This record gives sequence, structure tokens and C-alpha cells, in this order.
Amino acid sequence: MAKNLVIVESPAKAKTINKYLGNDFTVEASLGHIMDLPKNDIGVELKKRTFEPKLIISPGKEKLVDRLKKLASKADAVYLAPDPDREGEAIAAHLQWQLKPAIKSSGKIQRVTFNEITKAAVTDAFKRARDVDQNLMLAQQTRRVLDRLVGYEISPLLWDKVRRGLSAGRVQTVALRLIVDRENEIKAFNPVEYWPVDAKLTPAGKKQEFLARLYAIDGQKISVDTVNPPALPDGATAATVKAGMEKAKWSVASVEAKERRRYAPAPFSTSQLQQQASNRLGFNVKRTMGVAQRLYEGIEIGNEGTVGLITYMRTDSTRVAPVAIDMARDYIKTLGPQYLPAKPNEFKGKKDAQDAHEAIRPTNVAYTPDSIRKYLSDEQYRLYNLIWSRFVASQMTPAVYDQTTVEIEGKGDRKYQVRVSGSVLKFDGFLRINNPNQSSVADAKTAQDDSDEGVSLPGMKQGDALDLLGVVTDQKFTEPPPRFNEASLVKELEERGIGRPSTYASIINTIQDRDYVKKLARKFVPTEIGMVVTTLLVKNFPYIFDMDYTRKLEDELDEIEAGNEKWTDLLGGFYGHLSDEIKVAEKSMEDIKRMEHPTDEVCEKCGSPLVLKWGKFGSFYSCSNFTKTKPKTIAVSAFKKDAKAVAKRVTDAFTYPITVKGMVDDAEASSEEVHNDKELLAALKVASTRGKSILIDPVSCDFTKENFADKPDLAAMEAGDTEEEEFCENCGKQMVLKNGPWGPFMSCPDYSADPPCKTVRRLNQKVQQKPPEPTGELCPQCGMELVKRQGAYGEFTSCSGYPKCKYVKQVLLDVPCPKCGGAIAERKSKMGNVFYGCTNYPKCDFSSNQKLIAKPCPKGNSSYLIEVPNKQDGYIHEVCPHNHDALPKRRPKKGAKVEEPVEDPITCDYDHKTNRKIESKPPVEIPTLQRPDPNATRPIVESVA
Repeated sequence: MAKNLVIVESPAKAKTINKYLGNDFTVEASLGHIMDLPKNDIGVELKKRTFEPKLIISPGKEKLVDRLKKLASKADAVYLAPDPDREGEAIAAHLQWQLKPAIKSSGKIQRVTFNEITKAAVTDAFKRARDVDQNLMLAQQTRRVLDRLVGYEISPLLWDKVRRGLSAGRVQTVALRLIVDRENEIKAFNPVEYWPVDAKLTPAGKKQEFLARLYAIDGQKISVDTVNPPALPDGATAATVKAGMEKAKWSVASVEAKERRRYAPAPFSTSQLQQQASNRLGFNVKRTMGVAQRLYEGIEIGNEGTVGLITYMRTDSTRVAPVAIDMARDYIKTLGPQYLPAKPNEFKGKKDAQDAHEAIRPTNVAYTPDSIRKYLSDEQYRLYNLIWSRFVASQMTPAVYDQTTVEIEGKGDRKYQVRVSGSVLKFDGFLRINNPNQSSVADAKTAQDDSDEGVSLPGMKQGDALDLLGVVTDQKFTEPPPRFNEASLVKELEERGIGRPSTYASIINTIQDRDYVKKLARKFVPTEIGMVVTTLLVKNFPYIFDMDYTRKLEDELDEIEAGNEKWTDLLGGFYGHLSDEIKVAEKSMEDIKRMEHPTDEVCEKCGSPLVLKWGKFGSFYSCSNFTKTKPKTIAVSAFKKDAKAVAKRVTDAFTYPITVKGMVDDAEASSEEVHNDKELLAALKVASTRGKSILIDPVSCDFTKENFADKPDLAAMEAGDTEEEEFCENCGKQMVLKNGPWGPFMSCPDYSADPPCKTVRRLNQKVQQKPPEPTGELCPQCGMELVKRQGAYGEFTSCSGYPKCKYVKQVLLDVPCPKCGGAIAERKSKMGNVFYGCTNYPKCDFSSNQKLIAKPCPKGNSSYLIEVPNKQDGYIHEVCPHNHDALPKRRPKKGAKVEEPVEDPITCDYDHKTNRKIESKPPVEIPTLQRPDPNATRPIVESVA
């Protein structure tokens, strides 16, 4: 038995460091957090304002914790090695709480951290083992409590005022506010017309032409409001200026040449990596962090075994260890002395950066991307290449450009001043590393995708005459600010100090999972429910969801981590503001669920005004004549006894118009719609004379129509983007769709790999729903068009008039039910398997797993035959249902009692081989029934509220 127990977060990480430690160590994985706040209770002490969290063992982790306790009881020492950040420190603290009672009296628990998973780093970390950092743990605990308070205190208000199931998040709501505010800016944007003017010129006697932009006339600079490039305001002015420029004589006024240097960017921080991976590789934030996690935990590199290729990927620092700088400089020397600066490049970090870890860099520069490409998947290679290139380039000399700016004048009826700039790459510098195989400055220039190089200019000097080849002008309009994509949203969050690099992925995932935003053409568009929730929360909680206050809380969490502030003080101040705003919101928050706003729209059925209401799927228009008041029956004797009292009861209970019916049993003897008291008395009298009872039925119009104006246009061209692929948040691989005992779900393809990646995600109804697809067929019951829909058991065809018409088209066999003579239809089980059952179910329970065909048995033993696949010869056989030897045998359910077979009085051996072969279908992979942890490496628990 090993003397020491080491506990990390993920199985992949455990497998990697297990190879670096000797036989005296056993390495186990905690699979993320082992303790959390209870789901069905706020789990925070509020009466005495101690804010102490009531943590419990996470559901499903009980057996894992018991196993770790047994291992810890036999070990001399326990080393806690989760990731080196707040979340990792909290995991270590929770492990310590659970394991300490089980450890030997002479044993010890220590914390080890390493920024990279290499043998040297891991070995050195165990030499520097320390106690659990309580301040770091308290910072995470405070964030968790903050989010829980917001979620559990504010979400019930949304349930009552908007819809059940909604929730508020302290940071996510602020991020959503950015998207909603941008959408409001786009809707309110008014385009401004402008006309840029360019002169197409060439030096006299030469053929090299170029464009120069008009920026001034008679020394007065031209400009249009809200437009950055110099331009004219309208077409008439542009036409006049164009005519004048065509008559002018052109010459060079001045030529300015200077050298410009472009310096290498700093190595990646988390947010920069997420932005660049999105812009250059098309990776979303979730995919980027998943691939980076696997590169950090280790990849099998041939005979070298598992190697951690990059340093820890959650950091906001640009600091780099001296040993890593030396590695980079040694590699740069091989490119040539001109690429190596005299001293290492240094980079200033952000003012509020925690600087707890190094920048993201390769653990060993010798592992060039191309040298290990065969060991990496495509996404791993592309991301590693991005990280490796950025780090090596950060220690190289700057790129050098020769930049030339030429001022040109056209003299005619007025003086027209135009300008053109151009630059030429003189020395590639750090751009050289973008492609290690390039060998020329031209290659580097081609490789640079974000340069600001201008046009290539011909040689010119002051006073040279120029020929005008033409004047180019065109009408343009200013465009609204662009919607956020993942890269720009991360950049905005970072600049505003909202959240931290480790939380950006969970923020973006959460607002999408809650259906608050949709991603259309890779841009975030708020849904109607997202805009309503944001508007209500920002209006009623102006302090809690203020962007500056959210940024301030992040700074205070850093102060708790540094030991400069008590965590209870922060929570006390926050909860005070929260309580005050909740009291006001309970009284003043608009009741969206019960709203009825009058509109100018008119009902297509009865012509009454439409009102705007809120329903399960958002806002919609409803007829103002709709009522939920139920019909009421009045005895004839009561009317004959006191007609005025009965009329009073009717007018108190109903509003006009109403229908007065005289009823005989269930049939109408009279019916009249009334609109005032006089008509009511007359109708009641008629009904009492002709019927045995009087039925008062309110007139109600059930016309509704959807409010498309406040919903994102999913059918727009911009929205016609292909459905975005989903990637595992743990390892970055593309998720696959599988079927399981609980229906379809998304799973990591490495679910059964070694080590496994057990990331799964159940498909909720919103994800599975697709818009109904018209078929062109008409419903045989009501005449409306039939549409294809997605249901719990797959695709089906039904009437578009649902719920009024509940017709569902079924695939019927031309064989009557053997039990009751009804129709036999093709159906699907929860697992997606096809079977055939009677349409009279549940009155008739006949079903068959094999298809029935309308052919009588030639031996006269049955009116139909059954199609049975024969695996021995690979063909479909037609057999008699009484041929028990040819029919497939059913396996009894696990644990079910074995029932004695019912004896069939008829036996038949009819078996006919057809010409049709069995279709080969890939087997459906069914995962084990054990519920896997959907966040095997790191469930982000700090942002679930």
C-alpha cells in the first residue's frame, strides 16, 4: 500500500502526475467539487447575519468521498492538489474537512500547487507543500454566497411576475444587460448619409495609379457628424466637388517618410486567449477552455509518455518565469541574431490583475507545434500553435515598416487637398514566428492578418505633377454598433472589470442555457424573455445590478483573498442593499404575467381591439372579448319567483355581451345574444318559457396571434447560419448525440475512453424544439395544413390547427388488428425503437416488434404474416405468426419473474425467404445507468445563481 495519497480534480490530471511520482504515492481524482450548497434551500445563515454556508456532500459524490476517506485512513500523508486558483483552494478545503477525521493521528494534510504539469514542476511543488490558504478559500466561498443570495432572493420575484423557472444571476444579469443595451442601441440607431471622395491619380508619365482621400477644401476640413473618415454630407455637394476636382491641376505638396516599429504582443492571458481563439480559430469560449484544459493536463507524446504542454490556463497575468524566457531566447537564436533583442521583453500587467499565475505559455518551447502535431487532435494542434507562437513571438524584436504619407493639392476654382499613406514591411521581426517555414519578408507580410499596412506607393517628391484619372464618390450610410460575439463580449467584460477570466465561459454558457440570448450568425441576440427580465431587474435593482458596483465587488473579493477585508463585512453590506431593494421591488415591480396592454390592432374574427398579454412562450395579442368566466345555470323557478333579482345576479357576475340559452336536458331550446339590461330581461323570459333551465354563457372570442416584433427573427438571412456545433467543456472535443434510458442526450466522445471524460448534457425541450415544417397536405378533419413536428419520441406529422384540432397522421399498415379488428400503426418507443400497435390503445393492447404484412399464411393458419430478419443468411423472412421456432425470442427484463409461456394451440412451420437483405445499422450506444458528473474537471459553482 502506498504511503501517500494525492488528490487532484480530474482523472486525466491524475493519470499524468501519477507517472511523475514514485510507488510511494497513490493519485486519485475528486471529479471537481465534493461539497456544495443544497439545491432546495438557500443554505446560508441569514437570521444572525453570520452568512455561514451550510455545505453538504454533493449528490452522487457520497461513494467517492467514502472511498477517499478509506484511502486517507491508511496513508501517512495526504496531499491536496486541485488547480491553483480560488476554486481549487475551495476544493482542497472541502477535502480537508472530510478527510481530516479519518487520517492517522501522526498523519498530515498539505496543499500542493503547480502552474504546469511537468515532472520538474510537480516534484518541486511537493517540496513546497503548504497549508490550505484560508483567505483564498474564503474569497471563493464569498462569491458563492453572493451568487446564492441573488439567485434565491430575486428569482421568486421573477416567478411571480413573469414566469416560473426564471432565475437571476449577480454577474450574468450584468453581462446580459450589456447585450440588451447594445440591442436597444441598434433599434434606436438612425443612419447618417455621407459621401467619401477619392481622387484616382498617377505621377505624370507613369502608369502606377493610386487613390487619395479628399480631406479638406480651401483649408477647411470636411466632416460629417458621427462619421470618422472625411466625407461630404449629401450627393449634390459631392457632385459639385467632383466636377471641380476634375478641372483642377494636381501636384505633390509634401512627402513625409518615417520608420515605424510594431512591437510584439504579450503572452496570452485567459481573456486574450479566448478572444484570439474566437477571432482566428472560430472557437467559442467553452471549446477554447476545454481544449486548453486537456493541453494543461497532459497529452501522450510518443515514448515520453503523458506531457503537460501548457501552463495553467486561468490567469490574468502577463508575467513569465525567467527559465521560460531563457527557453524562448534559446529558440529565437536559431532563427538568426537579428530576431533576438538585447534583453528580454517585459510587459506591464493590468492594474487590477491578480498576478497569481504566469501567462499562458508552452511548458517547453522545444515541443514545437509541428514536431508534436501527430500526437494532437486538430483543435489541440491549432490552439497549441496559437499559444506557442504568441509566447515565442513575445520575446522577439519588433517588426519595422517604412511609412510614407503624401499630401496632394488640386488647384482649380477651389483648392482640393487629398492625402494618401502607404507602408512597406522592411523587417519582419516577431512576425517571422507566425509561420516557421516562411523565409522572406514577403511571406511574413502575407501571414500577418491584422496589419495596418497601406497601399504601395510610387516614388514621388514635392512639386511633382500628377495626372487625375478620375474621381470616385459613392453614397454610404453609417451603420449601427455591431452585436456582441463571444470575443467582443469577453473583451467588454474584461475592460469593465465584470467577472474574472475563470468565469467568462460560465457567464456566456449560463445566459444561453437560460434562453436569455440566442446566437445568430455567431452574434448574441437577446430573446424577448431576456429583454423583459433585464429591464425588470435593472429597473427594480439599480444598485445590485449596477456595472460599477459589480466591478467593485470583484475588487473586494480580491481584498478578501489578500486578507485585507473580512468576508462577512462584504456580505453584510451587500445583503443590506439587496434586502432594501427587494422590499421596494415586491411592491413596485411590474406584473408582466398578468399584463393586458391595449393596442391599435384589431381582432380578425370579431373586430374588437386586441390587447397585448404575456404567456408561456412570451408576449402575444389576444382579443379583448376573451373571458375566462365560466357559464352559469339558473333555475326557471328562481326567475319566475323574482325576475329582477335573477337579472341582478347575472349583471353582477357577467359583463355584456352574453348569451342567454333555454336548455332542455343538453339541447338548446332558445339562444339569444344580449347587450343591455332590457334585452337581458326579454331573453330570460323567453328562455324560462321554452327551457327547463336557463344557461348564461359569456360571449368570448379566442382569437390570438403572435407578437413577432419583440422576438428575434430566426428566419432572417443573418439568422440563417448553420447550427453551431457543441463542444465538450472539459476536453474540447465535439459532442455527439446519443440515446439513453432517459431519452436523447449530448455526450463527450471520450465517455468510455481511458481516462474517461464523462461530460454529458440532457437535451431539454427548448433545445429539441424545431419550428413546424409545412408538408402541403391537408388535415382530413378540419382542412388546415399538416406540419412536421419534433416530439419526445421523434418526428411526427400533425394538424397546424393544434390544440383545436388534435389530428395526428399515423403510418397505418393494411392489416387489421388480430385482437379487435382496428387499425395497426407504426409507433416509436422512448428509446427510438419502431414497433407496431393497435390504434385503439389502451382499450386494445396488441403490439408487435415485427412488421405485419397483408398476406395470408399459405397453410391457412393465419390471415397475415410477419417480417423477421434472419441474421444467419442476412435476408428478411416472411413467417407465420404461429411459427414459434422462426420468431425472435424475447429476453426477460432484469429482475422480472420468469413467466411460463402460454401454449399456442396452433403450430405452423411456414417460413419464406424474400429477396430483401437486412439493412445494416450502427448499434445504438447506451451509456451506463450511473449518473455521471457533467463537469468532471471543474463544475463552475460560483455562478449558478
